[in-house]
Amino acid sequence: YNTLARSFGMEPAMFANAYVSSRPFVTSNIIGATAIWQLEMALSSVEVRWTEEMQKAVDAVHQRVGNPCP
Repeated sequence: YNTLARSFGMEPAMFANAYVSSRPFVTSNIIGATAIWQLEMALSSVEVRWTEEMQKAVDAVHQRVGNPCP
């Protein structure tokens, strides 16, 4: 997912937060930031418009590696 995030011009954390926020069943996205730059990155993810292209790319990774963090 790191490579995928960067292919869309985002840091992995920003991409992950954008993904979570794009889920219709999510009412809040809990973030953990210990530095201002981390908070800024997390907050900037709300401006990302999650696209069908992004979703298809995530789905393709998931099909290849269903559980990338065993």
